Amino acid sequence: MKNNSRSFVFIHLIVLLFCAGATPVLAATKVATPHALRVLQHEAEEDDADAQLLYGLAYLEGRNGLEPDAKKAVYWLRRSARLGNAYAQLMLGKAYAEGRGVAKDLNHAVKWWQDSAEKANAEAQFLLGRALLQGQGIAKDTKKALFWLEKAARQNNSDAQFLLGKLHLEGYAVPKDETIAQSWLKRAAALGYREAVDLLALMKDSVDFTLKLYQQSADKLKARAEDGDAQAEYELGLRYESGAWDVLQDNAKALKWITKSAEAGNPIAMQTLAHIYRHGDLGLAVDIEKARSWEKKAALSK
Repeated sequence: MKNNSRSFVFIHLIVLLFCAGATPVLAATKVATPHALRVLQHEAEEDDADAQLLYGLAYLEGRNGLEPDAKKAVYWLRRSARLGNAYAQLMLGKAYAEGRGVAKDLNHAVKWWQDSAEKANAEAQFLLGRALLQGQGIAKDTKKALFWLEKAARQNNSDAQFLLGKLHLEGYAVPKDETIAQSWLKRAAALGYREAVDLLALMKDSVDFTLKLYQQSADKLKARAEDGDAQAEYELGLRYESGAWDVLQDNAKALKWITKSAEAGNPIAMQTLAHIYRHGDLGLAVDIEKARSWEKKAALSK
């Protein structure tokens, strides 16, 4: 690796932005020039694992001026993964699982997720845990599955938190325990995981206030929201987002009420708003700056 190279520092920074969730547009504006692409290719060919990762991702999605090419993507991801890049190992595993650019092979997918999981990649830990739980691509082992799912969940992987909540709620692979189930589901809900919010609302021992909100008519919910009830504002925003429970789908109204709830101090609304801006939901353009701002506010509110 070239520690004294300005180009390496530049590429390394872009890789960090890319893997931290920067938008394709941001990444593209940083490296789309022919010169920058040549530098990136040179670093990748010189066995810089980060550059290989970025090059592979660019081919995978057709970014940074490159045409989509899944086979070339796998070529670079594999080189990066073999050099120990945890994110490349995760993505290579996904390629094998989906049969994208390579023959579908769940055994190989699990192998790469295992390598990535051991380097503390939370998404790989979740995927490995789920594979062990289901016996897909690897022998079924519920003890190991729970080990990896809990590791992922403690790193705030909402998929793992939701799955653990369901397992404890249903008593599958673990003793049935609604208290533990609620604990995991609430953590996933706090990260904006919609299915967790819905499941919490349906549980018999869920908070009565939450259940009452779900059961209320749209008119009553609107009245509470207009009176400044932050939880009602959030629920009303979610209804407008999906067009459910007696309201018509309306992105503008959904954004309005979720924002009001977030501004009133509702941490789940804050995290949901961050997710909306990060992924460009509700017809909005992706806005990483606003996403990070709301994520920070959500973290501070907890």
